[in-house]
Amino acid sequence: MDLAGQTEGQEPLVDRPITAGAAFEGSAEIAEARALARDFLVSVQAVHGLPVSARAMGMVQLVVSELVTNARKYAPGPCLLDLEISDGAVRISVWDSSTALPSVQAADPERIGQHGLEIAMAVSQTFCVQREPVGKRITAVIEMADDPGGDPSGRQPS
Repeated sequence: MDLAGQTEGQEPLVDRPITAGAAFEGSAEIAEARALARDFLVSVQAVHGLPVSARAMGMVQLVVSELVTNARKYAPGPCLLDLEISDGAVRISVWDSSTALPSVQAADPERIGQHGLEIAMAVSQTFCVQREPVGKRITAVIEMADDPGGDPSGRQPS
């Protein structure tokens, strides 16, 4: 092993992405998805020394919960959760087997429930829905550090 933490023929550790992932099949596993996200971010701080704000910790768990809940509620079969650290942000990706793309409903203060997608979009820096050869993938990105301008989503003013 050399000073870069690699053995011959192996990529340097610093160039490898920091990732975690799991498959979920039951609604009881939504809490496990949140715990996976929390444990992943705790590890990112402790093992890799990357700062994760309390806001980011909460928002990542919230978005994971909402996306996995929707996948379990509206798609048959398992869903896949992938988390990746890139450029100071957490990329949350949830795949499910349904080809139906989600839609955000019009604002209605009297509507009970079905606000999860709106919430996930509001707190994410970027949000993308794409069809896959089988099913779809929803990806949200949350900044790990608080925005100096105070925007809770980490977005820059336009």
